[in-house]
Amino acid sequence: MADAPVLGAAKRTVNLDEDAFGARFNGPLLHETVRAEFAARRRGSASTKTRGLVRGGGAKPWRQKGTGRARAGSSRSPIWTGGGTVFGPHPRSYTFKVNRKERRAALRSALSLHADRGSLAILDASAFAEPSTKSAAALLQAWAQPRATLVVVTAAERGAALSFRNIDRVAVLEPGSVGVADIVGAASLLCSDAALAELTARAKSSSRGLGEDDATPSTPEQATAAVAIEPPTATPEATATPKAAATPKAAVTPKAAAKPKAAAKPATKPATAEATTPKPPAATPKAAAKPAATPKTAARPKAAAKPATAKAASSKPPAARPKAAAKPATKPKAAPKSTKPAGHGGAAAGTED
Repeated sequence: MADAPVLGAAKRTVNLDEDAFGARFNGPLLHETVRAEFAARRRGSASTKTRGLVRGGGAKPWRQKGTGRARAGSSRSPIWTGGGTVFGPHPRSYTFKVNRKERRAALRSALSLHADRGSLAILDASAFAEPSTKSAAALLQAWAQPRATLVVVTAAERGAALSFRNIDRVAVLEPGSVGVADIVGAASLLCSDAALAELTARAKSSSRGLGEDDATPSTPEQATAAVAIEPPTATPEATATPKAAATPKAAVTPKAAAKPKAAAKPATKPATAEATTPKPPAATPKAAAKPAATPKTAARPKAAAKPATAKAASSKPPAARPKAAAKPATKPKAAPKSTKPAGHGGAAAGTED
């Protein structure tokens, strides 16, 4: 476990937290985090004007042809002096996201780097009840660490902040304002007791995921206890379901089934069925006539087909209306046609006389 000396009258050391100050150095993660912090500090307020934003240039400088010069449409073209700017900067934000766990891991890596180098010390802020730049400079000279130095104190330790802020190559920040870039850019780090506690809390908050201790038991006893706790929580739900099943809803459904309305509907349906049943017997002869027609098509002799069609036509004229029955009906008419000329001829002769 790393230790840090306490600067001041009392000669003692402070044990640093292993989770916050004993992490492995991660160069790529530090680089990404520092680059993100520097990018977020950029104002991004630079702006230029394009040819459409520059004043003037509305008239064509000279005619298109005949002057011998290159054609020009505006005096505010980007190739002209006083013209617009092509692809110039415009107000924008340069920030990009770094995950929370990555930022905190980078903070642990930066703090651990100072702890390994021995460039981390603890400041006794009680010695600076009154601001004294001379005492602060003497303290740093006795420490004999290279500059630049980052001094981290809380807002309540105003005397210490006023004592160190006017020293060359010394920066004073509060724990909430300290970034990874500030810690990495400082050659030495000086923290008060209260500021060190806040930095440790910030670094340790991501060493273990939030709620991981509660989600995953660390000992077998905790695992068995978690399993034993689960059934009671599930039993109320199980007991609630039988109550819902035991409700009189099941008894209500038989009443709905016993309603006379549902029974009356089937009673009317058989009545309609009985009313419609006499109709099929009347239609059955038509169906019977069809089988009579099938043997006609099977036999197909002209002589046998004629009497059958004549009987069907005489008995049931509606059944003879199909096309198959109409064809035989026309054939018997051919015989009367042969007699008609004789009758007509006699009638004509009688009229002539």
